[in-house]
Amino acid sequence: MRSRSPSPRAVGQPNQVQEPYSRARKNPFFDGLLRAEDGTPSPPFDLQASLGSRNISRTMSDIGNTHTRNAHNSLTDIGNNPFLQPFERSKIDKTASFAFTDVQSLFSFDPNEPIEANEKPPTVNGLTSAKSFRVNRRKENLSTVSLPQSAASFYNGDSPEFEIVASCPSINQLNSFLKATKDEVNAGVPGRFLHVVMAQDVPDVGSIASTITYAFYLNEARKCDQICTVPVINMKRLDIRSQAELKWLLDSCQIDQSSLIFVDEALKQAVVEIFNCKEGESVYPWVKTVTIAEDSSCCTLVAEKFALISPEILAGQGFSRLLLAAILLDSANLCSPQCSLKDKYMATLLIHGAGRFGCNGLYQLLRYKMYDVSDLKVADILRRDFKKWTRVGKPDSAGSRMMASQIGMSSIGVPIAQLLDHEDTSVHEIKYFQHMEKIRLLMIVSGYYDSKKNFKREILVSAESVELMKNLLFFFNASASQLPLKAIHQPGLGEEMQAFEIDKVTSRKTIERLLEEFGGTSKG
Repeated sequence: MRSRSPSPRAVGQPNQVQEPYSRARKNPFFDGLLRAEDGTPSPPFDLQASLGSRNISRTMSDIGNTHTRNAHNSLTDIGNNPFLQPFERSKIDKTASFAFTDVQSLFSFDPNEPIEANEKPPTVNGLTSAKSFRVNRRKENLSTVSLPQSAASFYNGDSPEFEIVASCPSINQLNSFLKATKDEVNAGVPGRFLHVVMAQDVPDVGSIASTITYAFYLNEARKCDQICTVPVINMKRLDIRSQAELKWLLDSCQIDQSSLIFVDEALKQAVVEIFNCKEGESVYPWVKTVTIAEDSSCCTLVAEKFALISPEILAGQGFSRLLLAAILLDSANLCSPQCSLKDKYMATLLIHGAGRFGCNGLYQLLRYKMYDVSDLKVADILRRDFKKWTRVGKPDSAGSRMMASQIGMSSIGVPIAQLLDHEDTSVHEIKYFQHMEKIRLLMIVSGYYDSKKNFKREILVSAESVELMKNLLFFFNASASQLPLKAIHQPGLGEEMQAFEIDKVTSRKTIERLLEEFGGTSKG
C-alpha cells in the first residue's frame, strides 16, 4: 500500500494510528514518472539545454537574486561570503545584534545619481505614490551601534558607507507647507491671521515632532485662506546641534530644517492654542484653547487625527517615522506605566516608519544618540537639557533693594568625572557657559548607571563667588535629610566649583525645588 503523510485532522489524535511519512522523491507512486517506457531511469532534466538560445523575461526578484547566486557560486566559504554572513546565526544568542553587510564591493554605482521609479501610480488626495531612490554616502557609520535583531535588517542587510534613500510624498508635502509658511512669516503674513503652534518649554523629540505635525494637520484640516498656521520650535536654532537624536531624526525623515522657524526667530505672543499641555504647567495664561494630555505621547493624538482625515499621509515612511520615534521615546518603547493602548495601536499603525531598524532598533538608536556626547562640546552637552529661572531674595545690607538670583540647572547622562575629562579645558568651558547664560549659580545634575547597573546621581556646583558657594553648602547641610551629599575629589576645580555624590536616589524635581528655595533665601 502506498505510504502517505497524515492528514491535518489526524494530527494530535492519540487513538488514531498514523502511517509513516516518506518523502515524495522516495514515494513509489512517482517511480513511473521517473522511468522511461523501457523501464530504465530517466536522465535528469536539463532546463538550460531545453531553453537553448531563447530569451526568457525575468521578474525583478529573479534579477535581484542574480548577484546573490553569483556570490554564492564564487565563494565556497560561507564565512567570507558578505551576502550569507548575516544569516550565520547558529552560535549567536538572541540579544546579539546584526552585523552590517559590506556589499559595495559587489556593486558599481554612482552615489550621486538618483534611480527614478519606472511607473507613476495615480494621485490620491494630492499625494502620488511614485517614488524616486537615491544612493547617498552615509554621514556617519552606524555599525558601532549595537542594535537588537529585526526581520527588516536581517533580510535587507546594510552597507556601512552607503544608504538607499527613498522619496516620501508625505514629507514632500510637509516640506512644501513649511517653506510656504516661513515665506509668509518673512513677508509679514499680509492679509492673514497668524496662528502659531508651539509645544512645551522642554525641547525633546516628542514636543518638536508634535509641533511640526500638528501645525501641518491644522493646515490640512481647516483649509482656511484667512489663517496662516505656523509651527514654531521652542528652542534656539543653534541649540539643535546639541540634540543629536533630534538632528539624526530630522535628517533621516528628510525634513527641510532650513524651513523650520525657531523660538528666537518668532514671537511667543502669537500662541493661541496649547496642544496636550499638562494641567497647571502652561506658561501662556492668555491662551484659552487647551487640550489636556490624555495619552503618553502627544504624537499619538496627532496620528489619530491624520488617520481620520488623511490616512494616506501616514503611509509615507519619513512622516510615519517622525511620529513613531516620538511615541517610542515618550512611552519608553511602549513599556512605561503611562503608555496607553492607543499608543500601542498607533505605534503598530506607524511601524513602516521603523524601516530596517524595527521598532526596538529605532528606539535603541535614538536612545544611543541621546547619550552619545563624543562629538559635542562641553557647552553643547550642558545646553541639551538646561533651564534657568530668576528668584528675588532678601534685601541687601542697606535694605534699599531686593537681590535677584539667576540660577541654572543642566541635566546630563554621564558621570561628572567624564564631563570634566571631555576636554582639556572643561572647567574653563563650564565657567564660560555660566558667564554666557548670565547665571550666578549653575547646578549640573548627572544621572547614569554604573558598570553594576546601579543608578548614580551626582552634582557639580559652579558659583559666581566663594561667598555664594559657602551659603549654598550651608543650605545643603540644613537640608541633608532631603539631599545627603558626599564630596567627590576632583583636582583643578577651585573654591567656586565643587562636585558631590548624592547618597540616595533623588529626582531632579527635588533638586530643582531645593534650588528654588535657596534662590528665595540667598543673600550671596
